[in-house]
Amino acid sequence: MNANAHVTIRIRGRVQGVLFRHAAKREAETLGITGFVRNESDGSVYIEAEGKRDALRTFTDWCRKGPMFARVDSVEIRNGTIKHFPDFRAS
Repeated sequence: MNANAHVTIRIRGRVQGVLFRHAAKREAETLGITGFVRNESDGSVYIEAEGKRDALRTFTDWCRKGPMFARVDSVEIRNGTIKHFPDFRAS
């Protein structure tokens, strides 16, 4: 079964100033995922994402690598409650 799910993702490493948010938005939109991505004051990137479980699995795998100039040191993924985001936004 490929039901909808919600995850929160926190990515640490060299993930700000390397177009991580822009690339994450593009990847999410390609996969039909809704939610948002933002930079945090501690230098991490925070994402809330919703979509089909298979798409979320592909997206979280992408988050473990990130865009070309990123260096991902750690990724924390937690399941959450669906919030019905209308689209995917980068802020």
